[in-house]
Amino acid sequence: MTNYETYESPFCTRYASEEMQFTFSAQKKFSTFRRLWVALARAEMKLGLEQVTQEKVDELAAHIDDIDFEYAAEEEKKLRHDVMAHVHTYGKCCPKAEGIIHLGATSCYVGDNTDVIVMRDAMKIVHRKLVNVLANFASFADKYKDMPCLAYTHLQPAQLTTVGKRATLWMNELLMDLEDLEYQMGNLKLLGQKGTTGTQASFMELFRGDEEKIDKLEQMIAEEMGFKECVPVSGQTYSRKVDSRIVNVLGGIAQSCSKFSNDLRILANFKEMEEPFEKNQIGSSAMPYKRNPMRAERITSLSRYVMIDTLNPAFTAGTQWFERTLDDSANKRISVAEAFLATDAILNIMLNITKGIVVYPKVIRARVMKELPFMATENIMMDAVMKGGNRQELHEKIRLHSIAAGKVIKEDGGENDLVDRIAADPDFMTTKEEIMAKLVPENYTGRSASQVTAFLNKCVKPVLEKNKDVLGETAELSV
Repeated sequence: MTNYETYESPFCTRYASEEMQFTFSAQKKFSTFRRLWVALARAEMKLGLEQVTQEKVDELAAHIDDIDFEYAAEEEKKLRHDVMAHVHTYGKCCPKAEGIIHLGATSCYVGDNTDVIVMRDAMKIVHRKLVNVLANFASFADKYKDMPCLAYTHLQPAQLTTVGKRATLWMNELLMDLEDLEYQMGNLKLLGQKGTTGTQASFMELFRGDEEKIDKLEQMIAEEMGFKECVPVSGQTYSRKVDSRIVNVLGGIAQSCSKFSNDLRILANFKEMEEPFEKNQIGSSAMPYKRNPMRAERITSLSRYVMIDTLNPAFTAGTQWFERTLDDSANKRISVAEAFLATDAILNIMLNITKGIVVYPKVIRARVMKELPFMATENIMMDAVMKGGNRQELHEKIRLHSIAAGKVIKEDGGENDLVDRIAADPDFMTTKEEIMAKLVPENYTGRSASQVTAFLNKCVKPVLEKNKDVLGETAELSV
């Protein structure tokens, strides 16, 4: 329920999906604490700790989700310790098992392992949405692979490309991000139960020095929580470089999405392409005719936040002391969660925009034809050389004619008359009709179309095939 008298994060009220919000919710966090306590107790029981019985494990397992948050808040206020507050809260509803909850563990057993589990689940959401953005782009690139458009260097018209080829540049960077994401997902390990300083001393006491049982205990917990293994060594916590590496991947996604959003904003200014615009959408409170690229701008804004947020876990990782220090806790509660919430919001907007990008072919064609005479001058010059002209002299004449035509466009506000100037110059030995016959945009896009086809077949389709079960996702934006 919205509270209008206290601060609420815009990630919750405006941007992030309910699915991602739940992943970082108190219910998810503390029910995962309890799942970890059940896994620990079950493994301890199976490995012969007599104090841990099946009855006690069953009681714990029956109360994973019914958390009394009000009681936990009262306990934390009294104890000044969130983990022990939840140990007591769990014990309150599991009186038979109360004495074996958290047996042998330290706070990081539940705190750090939960953080790893939450990041794993959050990465799955990001992965799914990223794949669907790529699917949308793939359809777009294939549809427009043959449509010539202006290509820019230094934001100045350079040569021609195609609308679809440009889309492959956006996709290529997102594929790089997907590879990085999958690497982190595939190599993420649980902390396990390493004890106060990572030596597992408390478990040596519990299992009377039986190291084989301690190794089995850790493997059993990892498997119950859905991991292949735990980290081989640690202090009290998992290395905070894990957070930094994962948030860096999110920062990479933000970079790629920001690049796309900025390109789309410029193309909207050119009136070549724009984001979907709904029937009753208002572009400006003052200027009713405007169609502002609000969604693309929001991607840019949120991406900037994520890119800057990568510094938080980086500094945290670099300032940890020895086996553990608590100056990570308050920062990572905010920075890691918000990096995921913001990335989720970005991908929601990306899903929305890429599903309905609006293209204006006639505007694109008109803009191409205004610039094409300049781009065709090399071909015109080569034809004149083949008829007996001097390449160097013709090059200088084209330079002068181009400057004069540019002056007409920029200073007089006139149309590009370069074709007329060249046709009137006898050194080029050609007519206006012959020149115009050469000004076919499709002849100046190089290998754009075949590059799109090759890229989709080789790089994109295998990804989409591998993830075909999650394709078809859409995102409805609340703002």
